[in-house]
Order: sequence, then structure tokens, then C-alpha cells
Amino acid sequence: QVQLVESGGGLVQPGGSLRLSCAASVLIFRLNTMSWYRQAPGKERELVAKITTGFNTNYADSVKGRFTISRDNAKNTVYLQMNSLKFEDTAVYYCNAGSLWGQGTQVTVSS
Repeated sequence: QVQLVESGGGLVQPGGSLRLSCAASVLIFRLNTMSWYRQAPGKERELVAKITTGFNTNYADSVKGRFTISRDNAKNTVYLQMNSLKFEDTAVYYCNAGSLWGQGTQVTVSS
């Protein structure tokens, strides 16, 4: 039973934008801080951004000012708007809620 479903990854040029989405079941979404992590080849998984049920947000220093996390309670969906993308943003991005993980979506920044 898939409980976190991600979408929106792809190939983009440096400076471009992408928006990731993660749809969750209503119970999971309403009770949990929702987070985005990423894992680049050969590197550990790292927190990118998180948003609490009270809409408080936190960002990794590397993405502050470029990425925005948001949540839509009506759609049980969390978003990650990524602007001014850099080569080093290339990674598999994962949605997280508590102990649950999405399947991951690939983001590739390349010219």
C-alpha cells in the first residue's frame, strides 16, 4: 500500500525550475511534519526542507532562498518549488512523513 506518492522530477538546465509534489493519505498528512530529503550518488541522504502541521518551515542552508516547501491540506499534498537550480541539486528526492518514505523522484540539473 503506497502512502506517499511523489511526482515532478525531471531534467532541467542550470537556473531552471521544477516543482515536486508528494501526495499522502489524509491521516498521514494531517498528523505529520512533511519533509523532502535528497540523495546524490555517493552521498548520504540529507534533509532539504520540512514543514510542520502548523506550517513552520526549515531549509538546508544550501537551498535557502531558492527552494520553497508548502503544504495543501485540502489536497493532502506537500510541494517543493525549486528555483535557480544548480548542478549540485542533482539527486533523487524523497518525500518523508515520520517513518514513511516515498519511492523517490530523480532531479537532474544539466546543460
